Amino acid sequence: MKESSVILCTGGIGSGKSYVVKVFNALDIPSYDSDSRTKLLYDRDRALLESINTIAGGDVVKDGVLQRAAFAAKIFSDPEMLARVESVVHPAVAADFLKWKEEQQSDIVLMESAILLEKPLLLPLIDYVLVVHAPLECRVERVMARDNVSRERVLQRISNQWSDSRRLEMADYSIETNDRDSIIEKVMEIIRKIRDGKR
Repeated sequence: MKESSVILCTGGIGSGKSYVVKVFNALDIPSYDSDSRTKLLYDRDRALLESINTIAGGDVVKDGVLQRAAFAAKIFSDPEMLARVESVVHPAVAADFLKWKEEQQSDIVLMESAILLEKPLLLPLIDYVLVVHAPLECRVERVMARDNVSRERVLQRISNQWSDSRRLEMADYSIETNDRDSIIEKVMEIIRKIRDGKR
């Protein structure tokens, strides 16, 4: 089987990424959820945990288990420490993704990640960028309903992420999710173009 083409499916919080990924899955395109796979690495990769513990001060891993709250509090208040942690986490994620990719039987695979565009080390993994986006109010309403949080909290989370316009500058394809009825057709068109060797 020839090398699989890799589509990065990305977008901000509440954009509808997960729904779009489910459509790809329904069309037999497998997907790698970078968030959940990274959490699995934290649970299973002993060497990675040791490196993280060394970088973060020796108290974020107890009895072989990452103390996620303490870990997050440390790295997100210290940009230099976060960069050092990412320098060991990202290669581990890349290796995990490539191993997963080899196990797939599809000519196209999907990687779902909200932040991969911001991480140059991981960009070589992908061939195409699909940006999922939606009007701001639509995103806010979705996240408020999903996470039971205030409008202000949602807007704060959105403001901490890249803007849609910045993501779209790097996009090969884009899907707006305010009209779910048309998403299947758009996904099928993207698959068709990639299989035809077009962008």
